[in-house]
Amino acid sequence: MKLDFSFIVPVYNRPNEIKELLESLVLQTYKTPYEIVIVEDGSTRSSEAVIATFEDKLAITYLKKANSGPGDSRNYGMRKARGNYFIVLDSDCILPPQYLVEAEKALQKEYVDCYGGPDAAHESFSLVQKAINYAMTSFLTTGGIRGGKKAVGKFQPRSFNMGISKKAFEATGGYGNIHPGEDPDLTIRIWNNGFKTKLISEAYVFHKRRIDWNKFYIQVNKFGMVRPILNKWHPETKKITYWFPTVFCMGFVFSLLFALIGFNFPIYFYLFYFCLLFVDSLLKNKNVAIALLSLAAVSIQFVGYGYGFLKSTLLLNFSSKKAVELFPKLFFKN
Repeated sequence: MKLDFSFIVPVYNRPNEIKELLESLVLQTYKTPYEIVIVEDGSTRSSEAVIATFEDKLAITYLKKANSGPGDSRNYGMRKARGNYFIVLDSDCILPPQYLVEAEKALQKEYVDCYGGPDAAHESFSLVQKAINYAMTSFLTTGGIRGGKKAVGKFQPRSFNMGISKKAFEATGGYGNIHPGEDPDLTIRIWNNGFKTKLISEAYVFHKRRIDWNKFYIQVNKFGMVRPILNKWHPETKKITYWFPTVFCMGFVFSLLFALIGFNFPIYFYLFYFCLLFVDSLLKNKNVAIALLSLAAVSIQFVGYGYGFLKSTLLLNFSSKKAVELFPKLFFKN
């Protein structure tokens, strides 16, 4: 099958990020022409001037629209794109030079209508960014759901690095208006329409995640709140493992209480786990500071996600209101 790629990139008030992404696209070793569709999602800080400096180097389609969220902006870009295979990226990603070569090679070898690739930390990233990257990608924390080769269960592509055929997009209607959570929702609907997905581990991106600890907590807390909504929409995808951060945090509180009365075994389990995280992060990042910050990142991740998951589960099960009424900030109005 002849693959005609169109990159789809929504951008919101991030001209500097889009500049770095376009710089990495200029360096692609892929020789066949491809399209880049950039969708300005109602930004007050336009990327137009930055994009104009790349028009003689890249085939860019620049679109503007009112703000309606990343999912709707991706759909808008895919409807306007000329290619037959779309690659959806976040604006805070940087591509290694071989990205497209590896993606096409894997698709030609075993074609699927949807793929996902991992994210990695670039050497230029800050220590906090690298620690957060570890927390989000380690098998010990997320079970490999964001691109680990030993992922738990069927691989669900994420929209920071996700390929989808035009055929699959038209069959599913694309992304919904929930955010975050629009990518696993789309993936499940892709499966339900008979299409296959796979991980292309060689098609990785450097995902900057320009966030501080507070923003990271807000992000993972939203991830936790979204998951019970997806479970309600797609009950066949429920997994006991989604409860892990909540149970982990509650168990830690109880282990501290047990320690106060002299029963220390539970707290030893947590000490062992955090030592394991430290060693694993140290081996992967080769930096003691990042390994220590990784412990903070994982703690924030578990508390934020675990609390969000528990709160959402209770409200969805003991309230007569719909998810959009309970959590209006998780939904965009298209």
